[in-house]
Amino acid sequence: MPNNKYLQSWLALHLVPGMGPVTCHKLVNHFGGPDKVLSASISDLTAVCRLRQDSLSALGDNERKNLTALAHEEIGKAAKRNISIIAFDDPLYPSLLKNIHDPPVVLYVLGDPAVLNCKAIGIVGSRAATHYGRSIAENMAKSLVRQDFVIVSGMALGIDTAAHKGALAAEGRTIAVLGCGLDIVYPPGNHRLFEEIALSGAVVSEYPLGTVPDNFRFPARNRIISGLSLGVVVVEAANRSGSLITASHALEQGREVFAVPGRIDSVKSAGTHNLLQQGAKLVHSVNDILGEFMYASPLEKQIDTRQEDIGRQAVGQLNQEETALLACLDVYPRTIDEIVRESGFTPQKTNELLLLLELRGMVQPLPGKCYQLSSALSR
Repeated sequence: MPNNKYLQSWLALHLVPGMGPVTCHKLVNHFGGPDKVLSASISDLTAVCRLRQDSLSALGDNERKNLTALAHEEIGKAAKRNISIIAFDDPLYPSLLKNIHDPPVVLYVLGDPAVLNCKAIGIVGSRAATHYGRSIAENMAKSLVRQDFVIVSGMALGIDTAAHKGALAAEGRTIAVLGCGLDIVYPPGNHRLFEEIALSGAVVSEYPLGTVPDNFRFPARNRIISGLSLGVVVVEAANRSGSLITASHALEQGREVFAVPGRIDSVKSAGTHNLLQQGAKLVHSVNDILGEFMYASPLEKQIDTRQEDIGRQAVGQLNQEETALLACLDVYPRTIDEIVRESGFTPQKTNELLLLLELRGMVQPLPGKCYQLSSALSR
C-alpha cells in the first residue's frame, strides 16, 4: 500500500458527500493532488467548478478534520477485513479503468489487486436467465479463462453467477464488481461464491464499507465492469436490462461489444437482438471473441473441431427412431409434450428413446420434464 497519509487524502476526498468522480478528478488535476484540494479555500474550490451545498459544508474549515478522521477510520476497518484500498494514482490501479471518462477515485479490493491489470472480458446478462443462457455464459467463461482471460461480472443471479462459476470451474480467475460495500454480500445467496472469487481473483467496489446495495448504485457499478474489460459479452438481456447499460458504457469507453443470439420469440433475448441490430458482434463460438483480440489459439479450434467430429460420429450410429427423435430436439429446452407431438411417437416410446439418447450423452434432461441437446451436439 502506498503512503498511508496520501491514501488518506484520496479517501477523504472520496468521502465528501455529493461529490462524484468527475468533480474529484477535476479538482485534483487543478490543485495538483488530493491533499492540496483538502487544504484549498472554499472560494478557490468554487472558482474551479460548482459544488453542491452538502459538499461545500463537508469541505468547510470546521468540517475537514472530520473527513480526515473518517478516512483514517475507513482504512483501519478495511485492513481488519484484509481489504485493500487503491487510490487513483497507485501503481496497482488498473490502467484500463484509469482511461474511462469517470474512473473511481478509489477502489476497495478483496483478493489479489494484481488481477485488475490482467486482460479481461466482461460477461453480463439477465438475472432471470434461462437454462440456455446460464449454460452459454458458464461454458464461454470456461473457454476464455483457458485462453488466459480473466472474467469480469457483477455477481448478480443468473448470467453473472454462471460466468463466475464457469471461470472458477476451469480453475481460472474472475472479478466481481459490487454495487455496495465489500462488507456486504449481495445477493446474500452468493456468499460462498463471494468467498471463492476473493480467493482466486478479486471482489471490487468503489463504495465505502457499509454502503447498502441501493438500486441506483448499479448503473454506476456497470461502468467499472466494462472499464476493466477489453470487451463485454451480453448473454440474454431484455429491452430494459441493466446489461444494456453495461454495453452502453462499453461503447462509450471504446470497448468491444458482443451479443449472444437467442430465440426470436423470447423477451429475454430482445435486448441482445437489438444490440446485434445496432452493430454488436454476434457470438457463435468463443473464437468470435478471441479473434477480435488476436489471441485466438489453434488449440481452441482443435478442441471445437474434435468435439464436433465426436458428435457427428455418435449421430451416425443411431437407428432410425433415435435419429427421428433427436431431430425434434434443440439447444433450447422442450417439454416432453412438445416432443411427443412433433415426433409422433407415443409418450412411452418417447420416454424410452430419450433415456437411450441420454445414456449416449446426446440429450440433457432438465427440471420440469424438459430436454435439450447436449453441449457436444449444440455447437
